[in-house]
Amino acid sequence: MKKKLMLVLLALVIIFAVLPVVRNTEKLEITDEVRAQAPGSFVQTPMGVVHYELTGPQDGQTVVLVHGGTVPYYLWDPTFAALKEAGFRVLRYDLFGRGYSDRPDAVYSNAFFEQQLLDLLQALDIAGPVDLVGVSMAGPIVAGFTDHHPQLVRRVVISDPFFEQMNIPLLGIPGVGDYIMTVYLEPALPKMQLDDFYRPELFPDWPERYRFQLQYKGFRRALLSTLLNFANEDKLPLFQALNKLDKPVLLIWGEEDKTVPYETHTRITQVLDAEFFPVPEAGHLPHLEQAEIVNPKIVSFLLEKDTP
Repeated sequence: MKKKLMLVLLALVIIFAVLPVVRNTEKLEITDEVRAQAPGSFVQTPMGVVHYELTGPQDGQTVVLVHGGTVPYYLWDPTFAALKEAGFRVLRYDLFGRGYSDRPDAVYSNAFFEQQLLDLLQALDIAGPVDLVGVSMAGPIVAGFTDHHPQLVRRVVISDPFFEQMNIPLLGIPGVGDYIMTVYLEPALPKMQLDDFYRPELFPDWPERYRFQLQYKGFRRALLSTLLNFANEDKLPLFQALNKLDKPVLLIWGEEDKTVPYETHTRITQVLDAEFFPVPEAGHLPHLEQAEIVNPKIVSFLLEKDTP
């Protein structure tokens, strides 16, 4: 009996040791050759290379689209097209650790992502003031950026913003967090993206489209750092500070959002005087599920004349 128990324990140890190797998705580096085949453009900034796309007239009002936690800049495809068609100069980019941008070994905090945006604008010689559009995790990023650089921002659009602190103590234990990310979370992420939709059956290629970035080293480390240094704090003070700036703000929310539940919008609207735009039959990404409603609303809001 004792011998059988020892064999079982040995088998479990072997399985736990082998699983990270078997489940590891990150095999490749993002090289110059990889980037040469990628869409968009690249620019060197003080913290690393940023993957971006910039289009529209040189003299047009610049709108910057900031994506959420893990889906790269293709998240904005229909909004990017709608703004370009309306005559805006439109910039979208991959946050560090995502897509084809660098994955620096850094503390992925709100301040870190704000600095990335500031460095990108400077690298591209965009003086501003710009309009900022952010979804999910980008909600507090654009709010924080506006709080700290109000002279660089004209109008703000925030959609389904992440703002409540996440309690994830296990991920903070050295070794344990990386194990969980490697064995469970990272391999499960592509399919989990469908949870952001009210009708996921309309986006059957979404998981596969997402999967490409998981093969490049550094994604898992960046995501774990984001969870530990970005998601573990209450972001409501950033929206309270934004309210004091008297900037025009449009707040969009999918009525069927389960990722950041729709009913939590009242916590934001209590501290932020924004035009509120609820979107029926839409989950966490209303600009995709109800593109024909949401994107014209974003365009019309950004075209409004500022009152003195």
